[in-house]
Amino acid sequence: MNTLKILKPHFKNYRKEIIAALIAIFVSAFATLYQPRLLENIQKAIMADQQQSVVRDGIWLIVLGLIAIVAGIFNVYYAAKIAQGVTSDLREETYAKIQSFSFGNIEDFSAGSLTTRLINDMNQVMNMIMQLFMQLLRMPILMVGSFIFCIIIIPRYWWATVLMVALIIGVGAIVLNRMNSLFDKFQVLMDRISGQAQETLQGVRVVKSFNQGPQEIKKFDQTSDKLNDYNITIGYWFSAVMPAFSMIAYLVITLIIFLIGRSITNHPTDVAIVSPFVNYILTLLWTTMIAGMTMMQFARGLISLGRIKEVLDTEPDVKFNDNAPVEKLGGSVEFDHVSFTYPDGDQETLKDISFKIPANQMVGIVGATGSGKSTLAQLIARLYDPTKGEVKIGGHNLKDVNEKSLRQTVSFVLQRAVLFSGTIASNLRQGKSEAKHHELQRAARMAQAAEFIERYNDTFDHEVEERSANFSGGQKQRLSIARGLIAKSPILILDDSTSALDAESEKKVQQALEHEMPDTTTFIIAEKIVSVKNADQILVLDDGKLVAQGTHEELIKTSPVYQEIYKTQTAKESVGEE
Repeated sequence: MNTLKILKPHFKNYRKEIIAALIAIFVSAFATLYQPRLLENIQKAIMADQQQSVVRDGIWLIVLGLIAIVAGIFNVYYAAKIAQGVTSDLREETYAKIQSFSFGNIEDFSAGSLTTRLINDMNQVMNMIMQLFMQLLRMPILMVGSFIFCIIIIPRYWWATVLMVALIIGVGAIVLNRMNSLFDKFQVLMDRISGQAQETLQGVRVVKSFNQGPQEIKKFDQTSDKLNDYNITIGYWFSAVMPAFSMIAYLVITLIIFLIGRSITNHPTDVAIVSPFVNYILTLLWTTMIAGMTMMQFARGLISLGRIKEVLDTEPDVKFNDNAPVEKLGGSVEFDHVSFTYPDGDQETLKDISFKIPANQMVGIVGATGSGKSTLAQLIARLYDPTKGEVKIGGHNLKDVNEKSLRQTVSFVLQRAVLFSGTIASNLRQGKSEAKHHELQRAARMAQAAEFIERYNDTFDHEVEERSANFSGGQKQRLSIARGLIAKSPILILDDSTSALDAESEKKVQQALEHEMPDTTTFIIAEKIVSVKNADQILVLDDGKLVAQGTHEELIKTSPVYQEIYKTQTAKESVGEE
């Protein structure tokens, strides 16, 4: 039950509701248990012709019934309040934890799995908490009470009640054990189908462009069929366990009635106890059945809670020094014998890289595809930590820097432009939350986004649809660049973020960076040398190694790798012109 410990801090916020739910449980259980005893007294009073006792006990029977109903309503109300509140708090805690994850952590779980845990698993946990305060705490009281009253009413047949309980518990244990493994596999398939759906919907343009619809449908159907098979199997077990419990209980009732019938001459008052005994047996059966179902749902909830606990127990790969002061770092960048291997990789992506970049320089990073350009940039922004060596900004080792200090210092425009639902202004203000209108205009103008923003009647208030579907690739890149520029950070990283721009727009962006951001250290990662030709320094990567460093003029004379890239691109441009 270690898994349940993650709920303990959240339960403390709902002490009053928990106390009220528990009181309602005890009142409802007591009222339910005592009603058959009153029924026994009424039948005995009828046999003894005691009309006054019949009326008195009859009134109490009605009163107890009403008390049980009212207590049940209060119990459901407070159980729902606790379940909704605790689950909401847990969801917020889990989401906040995910936000602290590095790229590596998120890749380990996968975005689809994390989404399933935040939605589907949270719903299972909510149902589990609801069942805990509605049934799971109530059922033991009713079961124990019914069991005791069954023995008190007919002590000589105590063994029949014990036999029934033993058989039901045995069958329930077998079913519960089987259901646990099925629920576990079911959740794994839920992760898989969620991931497939998310991946296909995000890449719907690629799917349609290459006519991959039938193949994607086939893949989805295969997973869906497996999920359906598990659902049907779970349904079979559910449908079999209830009749099994009922058969055991009714066989015991039949046995007891038969035995009482044989001994009625010696025990004539047993006529009055048959009805309450059957009531208690049926209550015991009902509570056992409900308890069995509840335990199955509870087991499913525990599996989901365990999956949420995995997220909460995962330590971020990248840990910041929260005790470090929040300070403005300089714009210099240094790599000191840095090597890096991805968490799931077995080969180094970057190998023993060392360089020093003074503040306020424009730096180009070039190399063949897979040479490690984007990885190097991600280490500057500390999206990953190096496997070996140190990365320093402003002379500070990034492992000793406060997170806020780093985020204020480095702006990163990713290779893939990602915009969020909202407005153009809300997306740009992710770079600087308090940005004024004139700052939005300046950043948009520098990123060459102003020309299309000004065409909209609502300009910066223009809506950005889900997955920015109402913008072209070039427009998304310009807005993404503007978001990076708006903060005026000492360090700006552009990870191939002008690839969708035409040559003229790209040139204007670079000119704006040179003339309007002289106090910024700019890293431009590019496939095309023309994009970094005017940089103060160019870093040349090849197979994860830094093979050359210098200006364009220097490298064209001294670096074979740079010469090869330049010649290849120049030849392609010549062919294109022809």
